[in-house]
Amino acid sequence: MKDLTVSILYDYLLKTGISENLASYLNMGILLILIFVLVFILDLIVWKILRSISVKLARKSKTNFDNFLVTHKVPRNVAHILPLILLFDLVPMALVDFEYAGKIAEKVLQVLFVVLAITVIKKLLRSTNDYLKTKPRFRDKPMDSYVQVFMIFAWILGVLTIFAIVTEASVWKFFTALGAGSAIILLLFKDSILGLVASIQVSINDMVRIGDWITFEKYGADGDVVEITLATVKVQNFDKTITTIPTYALISDSFKNWRGMQDSGGRRIKRALIISQKSIHFLSDSDVDELQKIELIQPYLSTRNQQISEYNEHKNANKDLAINGRNLTNIGVFRKYITEYLEHHSAINKGMTLMVRQLAPTSQGIPLEIYAFSADKRWENYEYVMADIFDHLLAALPFFKLQVFELPTSLEAETKS
Repeated sequence: MKDLTVSILYDYLLKTGISENLASYLNMGILLILIFVLVFILDLIVWKILRSISVKLARKSKTNFDNFLVTHKVPRNVAHILPLILLFDLVPMALVDFEYAGKIAEKVLQVLFVVLAITVIKKLLRSTNDYLKTKPRFRDKPMDSYVQVFMIFAWILGVLTIFAIVTEASVWKFFTALGAGSAIILLLFKDSILGLVASIQVSINDMVRIGDWITFEKYGADGDVVEITLATVKVQNFDKTITTIPTYALISDSFKNWRGMQDSGGRRIKRALIISQKSIHFLSDSDVDELQKIELIQPYLSTRNQQISEYNEHKNANKDLAINGRNLTNIGVFRKYITEYLEHHSAINKGMTLMVRQLAPTSQGIPLEIYAFSADKRWENYEYVMADIFDHLLAALPFFKLQVFELPTSLEAETKS
C-alpha cells in the first residue's frame, strides 16, 4: 500500500482520467521535482546558517584556522550532508512504484555520500596542512606528503565502500581479487608505492625539510627545497628555475644537504693559492728587517728571529750558507701572515677551525690552502668575504717575494725567444 503522501497525488491523477501507468510516471516525476526543489532550498538555508556561524567564529577566534576552512570551502561541503540525508528518506517515496529504479537511486545516493565524505576529509586535511605551514615548528616539515598518505588511505577505503555498495558483494571478495591481480597493481602503481615508502623514510630520518639547500648533481638541482610531496620534491635553483626530483631518488641516490652548514656557526672557506716553487727561498737578515715593517707579523718575526739566532750560535752553525742551521723562509712567514690576517678579520668565525696548511707539491706549484669559516652564511656575503680575503693575499704576495703560478702566455714566450 502506498504511503499517504504519495497516494494523494497518484489518486488525483487517476481521477483526471489518465491511465494508471501514466499516473505512476507523472506521480514519480512531480514528486522528484518537488523533492529536489525542497532539498535545494534546504541546502541554501543550511549553507547560510553555517556561513553566518563561520563568520562569527572567525571574528571571535584568535586563530586563523577557520579562515583556511572557509578558503577550502569546508563549511559549504558540510552543508550538503543534511540535504543528502533528506534525499535518502524522500527519494524512495517517489520511486515506490519503481522498485528497480529505487534500488539504483539508493545506490547512487550512497555513492554520493561516500564521495562527499571523502571530499570533506580532503578539504579538512588541506585546511589543516595550510594552517600548520604558518607555524614555525611545522613550516619545514613535508606536510603535503602526510596529507597525500592520508588521502590515499581515504580513497582506498572509499573505493572499497563504493565497490561493496555497487556490487552488493563482500569487501573480502574484493581483497581476494586484489591479491590475484597484485602483480599488475604493483607494476601500475610502482612510482606511487616507491614515493610513499620514500616519503615516509625521508620524513622519519629527517633527510630533507622544506627550506633546506640541497645539491643533487644527477638531476642538476642546486637550491632550496620548496615542496615535498608523495611523488616529487621541487627544488628552486639559484637561477630561479625549478627542478623536480622523484621522492624515491632521495633514498636511492646520493645528494648533499647544506642544512648542517646553515645550522652551524659559519660557512666553510676552503681554497688554495698555488705558489710558484721558484719563488720560495730562505730569508736574509735584510729580508727579515724589511718584513718587520708589516705590523701583523712584527711580534712574531722579532721573537722567532731571536730564537733562531740563539740556536745557530749555540750550534755554531756556518751561516756562510743559508741552508746551515735554522732559517726563516718567505713561504713560512707568509703562512704565518695569513693566519694572523684571518685571526684579525671581522668576518671570520674564530670559534671554528682556522688554519693555513701547505699541501703536497704539484706540477703547477705548492698549494697554500686556507681552511676557515665565514661568520656570514648568506651566499652573496660569503662570496664577498672570500673574494675580499684572496684579493688582499694576492696583493700581499710581492711583499714576501712570492709568485702565484701561471701558465706562460704567448707574449711571455715571444719575449723569451
